[in-house]
Order: sequence, then structure tokens, then C-alpha cells
Amino acid sequence: MNLDYTTLDLLRQNHPAWRLLCSTNAPLVVSFLNRVYIEPNIRVIPQAELVEELEDDLFTLREQLGEDSFPKGSLDYLNDWADKSWLRKFYPVDSDDPHFDLTPATEKGIAWLGSLSERTFVGTESRLLTMFDLLKQLSEGSETDPKARIAELKKRRGEIDAEISNIKAGELTLLDETGVRDRFQQFTQLAKDLLTDFREVEDNFRILDRKVRERIALWQGGKGELLTEIMVQCDAITDSDQGRSFRSFWDFLMSQSRQEELSALLARVLNLPPVVEMRPSNRLKRVHYDWLEAGEHTQRTVAQLSRQLRRFLDDQAWLENRRIMDIIHNIEKKALKIEKAPATNDFMTIADTHVSIDLPMERPLFSPPIKTIIADLVLESGKANGDTRNLFSQTVIDKAKLKGHIRHELQEKKQISLQDLVRKHPLEHGLAELITYLQLASDRPKTVIDKKRHDYIIWIGEDGVQRQGKLPRIIFTRL
Repeated sequence: MNLDYTTLDLLRQNHPAWRLLCSTNAPLVVSFLNRVYIEPNIRVIPQAELVEELEDDLFTLREQLGEDSFPKGSLDYLNDWADKSWLRKFYPVDSDDPHFDLTPATEKGIAWLGSLSERTFVGTESRLLTMFDLLKQLSEGSETDPKARIAELKKRRGEIDAEISNIKAGELTLLDETGVRDRFQQFTQLAKDLLTDFREVEDNFRILDRKVRERIALWQGGKGELLTEIMVQCDAITDSDQGRSFRSFWDFLMSQSRQEELSALLARVLNLPPVVEMRPSNRLKRVHYDWLEAGEHTQRTVAQLSRQLRRFLDDQAWLENRRIMDIIHNIEKKALKIEKAPATNDFMTIADTHVSIDLPMERPLFSPPIKTIIADLVLESGKANGDTRNLFSQTVIDKAKLKGHIRHELQEKKQISLQDLVRKHPLEHGLAELITYLQLASDRPKTVIDKKRHDYIIWIGEDGVQRQGKLPRIIFTRL
């Protein structure tokens, strides 16, 4: 971004983070939002809970600074902050209570204020190593020469072999306390920055969702054209650099092995003496779970697009069905009107009939049939190489026998369920016989199928294993 006078003046007037830093109540806004949102990593808070939290802070400040220091009520302050885009006020799905969420601009302003404090230790080595590793990844990842990549891998293998030899010889190279503090400080900062980036990614997806809702609300054309346009927008943000990076991060973090590895590494690092002396936050022990929670909010925002499309399709289908029913009712009304008062003149016209002409050249030419030529071969006797037992072990279901079971039971009863019928006449051929019963049930006109209740049909297979099938209750009734 070009930091000229005009650009900076527009940012000072319009950017929420800059306006927050220039606000008179900036200490109250920043301290309160940092305490309730950023420190515990909470994404969304209901209005009633947030009002109560702010009321407690205002009560403490009024006792220290006087009753006239903050004259407005808690809800008035929250609504004012939402109007200035420091908070996002919205109504979640299936909820009538408003909720508040921190905006990415506010989180950026709070993070910048946090960087102003003096640090007792400023590490530079870890950042230099991180930049060096990134440059190596860029160089190796874009190398197209196979020989160069193989040479680099052999060089890396030689370094690993040399390190293994040194360890076997008793020479262990360990980080000193300064190196441990430097790298842990870098990790802490990157973990916080990652949570901040999640909120910005979520806000970008939310902007797309808002655009989709606006297009749907103002759309007057067909469903296909709108769906094509929306899908193009969804693909554009999914295939963007930000969308691909988020998808790769989410796939990496959702791996169970990666989560277990992160937990083990964090537990080991947080127990190192130099790290313990730095007194890290307890939330670092579960920072990867905070990443998961933040990513889940982003995934929910993406899911809202699908729900919005489904709602649009349902509404369009309802409107089209209503239009069809209106046309049918209109035809019925006109038919009844004509029946009561027949028209004396012609009230319907049909287009004139015409003769269909088949031109001679449109007929296909005659194609002689292909004669099958049978080779005169002498059949010779031989032995089969395959197993022919399956040819003689075919299972045949006697449908007449199953009909006889049904008629026999219905002679004594008015109705019988398939479950009771199978109990009296167990299945001999397993699933094939059960399917035949279902076919007989569909052929009988008075068979009752109760989909609200289910029966379990149990049989013993040819391998001696007991099996069961769950199906709606089927009742055979006397014809």
C-alpha cells in the first residue's frame, strides 16, 4: 500500500482501527475487548453476558474515577462500538438474542498496541533462521532440475549422517538458554498472529456470504443463471491463495497424529527451565485447540453459503409449484363456467392439419444382412480346469411354498406380520428367501407396511453365522 498523504488521510477517517486509537474511550474499549475476547480466545458472546461483563468494569472505573466518568449505560456503549465497526452485532441462526463478535480491524489495533510495550528480551536469531528456512523452501520447492534437487537431498543426508555420528560419539549440540527463549518467544508471537489471521479470513468469507444474500434478494432471473454466478464466486474465493492456504492448514491440523504430536511437543517445551522462567500463558498448552475452534467458526461461515443456496432453491420450487397450481385452478374454473353456460360460438381453435410428406431420398438404402459363418471344427473331449461345483449348487426359491405358508397362517388368523411368519417358518435360504417374501408382500393388494415401526428378521446362514435384517413392519392380511 502506498503511504501517501491522501491514502493516510482516508485511512484516518474511515479505518475502524485508526478511529479506535484516536477515540477518547480507547483505553476502556481496548482493555475490555482484550480481556473478554482475545485473552480467553472467545469468538462470539451473547448480548446479555457482554452487557454484564461491561457493567462490572464500568462500576469499578466509576469508583476509581468518579460517577461522571462514563455516563452512558453498558448496552449504549456496546451499540455505539458496533456502529463504529469495532464490534459486529448479529443474530445467529435459530436465535432471537443478539450476539457480538470482535472485528478484524479492532483485533489488529489491539495487537499493535500490545507491540508498543517494552520487551526485556528481543530475539533476532530465531527470526533470521525462520527467514532462511523459508528462502530454502522457496528455492527447493521451485527447482525444476532433478539433478540439483538430488544433490541438495544428498547434502542434507550427509549433514544428518554426520550429526548421528557425533551423537553416537557423545557430542550433543544443545540450544543454550538464550536460544530457547528466542525461539519460544517467536513461537508465542506466531501463535497469536495465527488466531488474528483466522478472524480476518472468517470476515472475508462472511463478506462473500453477504454478497450472495444480496444477489439472491434482488435476483429476477432463473435459478440456473444465479447458481452459476454464485458457484463462480465460491470457487473464486476457494481457489484463491487465501482459500488454498486455509484449506491446507485445516487439513494439516485435522490430522489426529498431528494433534497428538503438537500436544507432546508443547508439553515438553513448556517444561524446559528457560521457558518456565518466562512464565508463559496457560493457554499455550492448548493453543492448537484454539486454532481448531477458530477454524471451525470459519467453516461455519462457509456452510452458511450452502444453507442459503438450499433455502433459495426451496423458495423457488415453492413459487413454481404455486404458479402451476394457480394455472390448474384457473383452467378448472373456466371449465366449470363453460359447463354451466356453453358457448354458442367457437371458443377453441386448432391449427390446420397438414400432410406429412416423406421424400424418397429420406428413406435409408437397403443393407444386406451379415451372414454368420460357422467354422467346421471337430469337438474334442477334455478335462475342465475350473471348479464346476458352483454350476450344480444353485439356490432356487420355491415361491409357491412361501405362498402356501402365508395362506396356511391366514386360515387361522385375519393377519400376521412377516416377523411372526418367519418365526414359525424359519428362513432356509437366508436373504434370498426374505427378498422373495418382500416381493410377495408387494404383489398382495391388502398388505400393510408400517414405516413408523420396525421388525428384526433373524436367520442362520450357510456358514453357521446368525444374521439379522431391520425393515419396516410388514403385515399380511386375509384377502
